[in-house]
Amino acid sequence: MTSIPTQPPQPPRVEFVRAITRLDATALVVGSMIGSGIFIVSADILRQVQSPGLLLTVWLVSGLVTLLGAITYGELAAMFPKAGGNYVYLREGISPLFGYLYGWTLFVVIQTGTIAAVAVAFARFTAVLWPGLSPDVFLGTTVHFPQPIGDIAIGLSYQRLFAIASIVLLTWVNFRGVRTAAFIQTSLTVIKTAALAALILLGISIGRNADAIAANFGANFWGAGLSLGLLPVIGAAMVGSLFSMDAWNNVGFASGELKQPEKDLPFAMAIGVLVVTTLYVLANVSYLNVLPADAIANAPQDRVGTAAMQAMFGTPGLYIMAVVIMISTFGCNNGLILSGARVYYAMAQDNLFFKSAANLHPTYKTPATALIVQAIWTSILCLSGTYGQLLNFVIFAAVAFYAVSAVGLFRLRKTRPDIPRPVRAPGYPILPALYIGLTALIAINLLIQDATRTYAMLGLLLVLVGVPVYYGWRRMVATRA
Repeated sequence: MTSIPTQPPQPPRVEFVRAITRLDATALVVGSMIGSGIFIVSADILRQVQSPGLLLTVWLVSGLVTLLGAITYGELAAMFPKAGGNYVYLREGISPLFGYLYGWTLFVVIQTGTIAAVAVAFARFTAVLWPGLSPDVFLGTTVHFPQPIGDIAIGLSYQRLFAIASIVLLTWVNFRGVRTAAFIQTSLTVIKTAALAALILLGISIGRNADAIAANFGANFWGAGLSLGLLPVIGAAMVGSLFSMDAWNNVGFASGELKQPEKDLPFAMAIGVLVVTTLYVLANVSYLNVLPADAIANAPQDRVGTAAMQAMFGTPGLYIMAVVIMISTFGCNNGLILSGARVYYAMAQDNLFFKSAANLHPTYKTPATALIVQAIWTSILCLSGTYGQLLNFVIFAAVAFYAVSAVGLFRLRKTRPDIPRPVRAPGYPILPALYIGLTALIAINLLIQDATRTYAMLGLLLVLVGVPVYYGWRRMVATRA
């Protein structure tokens, strides 16, 4: 009797560990949003809008837009509680091509550029305590670009090496398991949220400067006055504030590791954004209570947070604030590194990224290859530009994809009405449509404003380059199969 050959048993598939609680998820939103931006970008915003009232307006509008995004995304996140977040929403709601373009842009600049920018900021504030951590490039060259990009010093500096070291350390932490990474994230988020709240309370109480209050909240509150002509200026100035509020959706990237993603994702996004928006607006009120507008706009190296603390407590305040921002940026990058790798893992599952990135580490159950590849490219970006330049490259592409993802919500309502929706977007269709309109206007404004056009066009070009890459990658995979 002929025996029937049997297939050898397949090893069990390694799955994510569902270890992220609702508190951890909310901390991931808050912690990924609060980095260095709130302590830096108000200087540049004020230089552009030239009035305290418009400074607060920029932060309020940015917060409103972000909150609309969070409540819109809640439905998408509950529908697709899988690792990958926005990549999955675009793949399912629009098309696989749009999903890939998001993942491509996320890897090339959005996520990795944000991690690099925050790491550089972490090193910059560490230099307050350690002056030997110089930003001067000692091995490299200066590349000359037309304005507004200008000269870029590419190469090694002690600050950039320190930034890379922080990325390597946090990648190793996340490599070792999500439980440890989530614990660190939650702990650092509590510390830095409390520190930001303390800065606010100090600024509106014992740090109040009567001269600054009179100048900022008096007749000069709106500067030269309000007019419709200021709307494009406000839109362009929102680059910094939107960057500071970005990464609110990153918790969706790690959906596969939440204990109850259908319920916890919408909650974490909405509450996290509301908390951060409130803190950011109040932080700027605190700055205006302590420092005259000129002192904010011309803060050394744009370090408004340290300037405010130094005004209140002298040199000790400078050092205290530097430590707070170091903790803030370190915690921010922990969340960004944790979440970003999950997108590349999801892409690899669809044969749209390096095949090895589709596997989880057998012991730690983390996307180890995706984490390593992310760290390598991010480290290269650290050597290629400054905080501000990386910021400008990131925001246009991010805003554009946010708008397209929200369009996918409308399409899914029509094409897949029977799919389970544990949470529905409140105010549908008005609020999601308002979010699409506002983000589209911001993206268009970035394309037409002189100060941002070059970066926005480069960001758009980068997205479009992903189209031939997508079809080329699919053809390569099909040929190998």
